Amino acid sequence: MLREHKLYAKLSNCEFWLEEVAFLGHVVSAEGISVDPKKIEAVMSWTRPKSVTEIRSFLGLTGYYRSDKCEISFTELKKRLTTAPILAVPSGHIGYEVYSDASHVGLGCVLMQHKKVITYASRQLKEHERN
Repeated sequence: MLREHKLYAKLSNCEFWLEEVAFLGHVVSAEGISVDPKKIEAVMSWTRPKSVTEIRSFLGLTGYYRSDKCEISFTELKKRLTTAPILAVPSGHIGYEVYSDASHVGLGCVLMQHKKVITYASRQLKEHERN
């Protein structure tokens, strides 16, 4: 059958009568197809991404799965990213939190108090500020 389609296999690289096979991040067995436990372990041990590179790496690991549930989540994410948030008015002089991040091309920060956003700030770096 392989030769009919001009495919060839080296016998020393073949395995036969396996109960399960790891293939492209999944385990295929008689019970069905499941996620490879190594991938689950990698996701569970992943720390929160702190840069664009780490986010891209995480998205590459998780892959893209198309389903109704994923579509709903994607739509909700777009809505949250494009809806103007309600900003809180600062109260008092204590309990402020500043979250910031920077890359080679820009920087941004969020000022919060009591888990509510007071203000956002971001900008692109000027040519002489980039390294």
